[in-house]
Amino acid sequence: MIPIYQLLKIQMHRAVFALMLPAVVTGVLTLPSQLQTANAQPSAESRALTIRSDHEEYDSKTQVATARGNVQMSYPARGIQATAAQAQYFSKERRIILSGNVYILQKGGNSIRGETVTYLIDEGRFIAQPQTNQQVESIYIVNDNNDNQSTNTSAPATPPLKRRSR
Repeated sequence: MIPIYQLLKIQMHRAVFALMLPAVVTGVLTLPSQLQTANAQPSAESRALTIRSDHEEYDSKTQVATARGNVQMSYPARGIQATAAQAQYFSKERRIILSGNVYILQKGGNSIRGETVTYLIDEGRFIAQPQTNQQVESIYIVNDNNDNQSTNTSAPATPPLKRRSR
């Protein structure tokens, strides 16, 4: 003979199972559609601006984040990677100022080097400044429209350099 408390326990387990079963079945049926919806949205990671450095600080009043020492920046949404000695992210103005031996590489191979580079996020524009008595270097990958055609035409001749008289 089974004691009464065990009978009650068995009946309670059956009742809980009976109540949970419809919820579990419904969840299994709706789960695949919820997963498809979640995958359709860009992840927060792909929109994130990530800055790594030796030291970082954030001023909540000015909303400026400053990173110093071996700065590495990654902005996958814009296809940008950068290195610098220092970076400042001005969240109100939506701009980033990189300084100290700045190197920026964009998806597709374009790059820029300078002492200070400002990136205006909303405009997608870089403003580069060189070191004193130096120049900024930009490398742009240019796709030639004739890449698919095999022609033996050479580049046009470069005109001779005209020197200024002093």
